[in-house]
Parts: sequence; structure tokens; C-alpha cells
Amino acid sequence: MRCPFCSYEDSRVIDSRSVENGASIRRRRECPQCSRRFTTYEKYEESPLVVNKKDGRRELFDCNKLFNGLLKAFEKRPVSLETIRDMSHDIERELRLKGESEITSREIGELVMERLEKTDQIAYVRFASVYRQFADVQNFMQELQRIMANNKPEEGKK
Repeated sequence: MRCPFCSYEDSRVIDSRSVENGASIRRRRECPQCSRRFTTYEKYEESPLVVNKKDGRRELFDCNKLFNGLLKAFEKRPVSLETIRDMSHDIERELRLKGESEITSREIGELVMERLEKTDQIAYVRFASVYRQFADVQNFMQELQRIMANNKPEEGKK
């Protein structure tokens, strides 16, 4: 690897470690010419994942966009940044495991809704209000009643 400081054609690896749950490798390198150190990351190349939007547009899947949407849903909620990041990576992984090069925005939205409902009901309602585009308060109340019905403790159990 070429040194970013002096452009010497070679460098040596000092340390390597797995990062992002094994999805990439972080390498510390040293240039034999100028003795400066730098870090590189090695990650496998993924095939592009295309999202078909509701309005017919197509765009490349962007995990950062998914992460930012989750951040908004979890705003001021007691959920760690690491949990949110893991959730976005898990959703991306599940989409890629389908083995398809194209997915719909609806598929992404449903995966997000599924995980949010299990993790934090307030975040779920926030996301659902935007994703499902509730027409009025009545639709919103129906969704809240569905959540409340699903969370009632079974008879005889506390």
C-alpha cells in the first residue's frame, strides 16, 4: 500500500484487527521511507442493492439513510447509539441475505417496523406515523389500540 504522506510504494502492517463484527479489517501500517503510521480498512465488496421507491424512482440502498431514520425514531429514547447502529446493520444484512439485487422501500419499512415494535413502542409509533402516513387521528388511534392489545398480559400471568 502506498504511503499517503510521502507516496512511497510500500508499507508494512504493524497490527491487524477485525472490526464491525468481522465485516472488515483495520490495519495499522508504517512507511519504511518516512516512518509515519497510518490506518487502512479492508472490506469485502458488496454488490449494489437498488431500492424501488413508491413513486417509481430507483436509488441505491444507503445504510446511512436507514440509520438516520432510526435515529429520528429513537430521539430522546433510552436506546444506545450502538443498539441503533446494530439494528441498521441487521436490517441491511437481512435485505442482502435475500439474494436479490432490487428491493422495495416497503420491504425496508416493514423490517424497520418489526424491529422497532420489539425494541421501543414510542419509536415504533413515531416511525409508523410517518411510514404509514396516517390520514387522521382515527387511523393513529387504531394503531395505538393494536399495540396496546398486543401488549396485554395473558390472564393469570403478571
